[in-house]
Amino acid sequence: MGASRLVLASASPRRLDLLAQIGVRPDLIEAADLDEVPLPNETPRLLAIRLARAKACTVASQHADAFVLAADTVVALGRRILPKAETDDEVRQCLTLMSGRAHKVLTGVCVLSPDGRSAARLSETRLHMKRLTDSEIEAYVACREGLGKAGGYAIQGRAGAFIMALQGSYTGVVGLPVYETANLLTGLGYRAS
Repeated sequence: MGASRLVLASASPRRLDLLAQIGVRPDLIEAADLDEVPLPNETPRLLAIRLARAKACTVASQHADAFVLAADTVVALGRRILPKAETDDEVRQCLTLMSGRAHKVLTGVCVLSPDGRSAARLSETRLHMKRLTDSEIEAYVACREGLGKAGGYAIQGRAGAFIMALQGSYTGVVGLPVYETANLLTGLGYRAS
């Protein structure tokens, strides 16, 4: 049996880079356009896995002959879900809330196979952010790295210097836990070219 077709249901360049690290190159990239607002009383864990599944199903409806891989990352402080920061003020608010505290990054991953089977996993990583000074927060806001990122920061960039401890998957925090992703793809029969 030859190589399988793979559609990545995400426009994230970080997810593409992480897949390349494990020798997986999607044949197509097609981001799912979904409402990502949490449902009433939805926990961060349930939100991450629900959105990953919904993105995979949305994209799979257009690509019945391919494997579809989707992921969603949620940053949580207790049960509070932090936003995907779209403004400097949201980046500032997220960093202020996490400063000196532990938080979790939850990344849901879902793979759908052409034969209709599906599998999903949740990567949960606990991180502790150092206490940030106002000038550190303002310098990070000014670099604009946190825009468009869940929780208003990117661990693979300058904010990596803010993280004192990490328990779990570093790649899950970046946006795609490669261990879980490789196992899901292999388990459903995906074969890279």
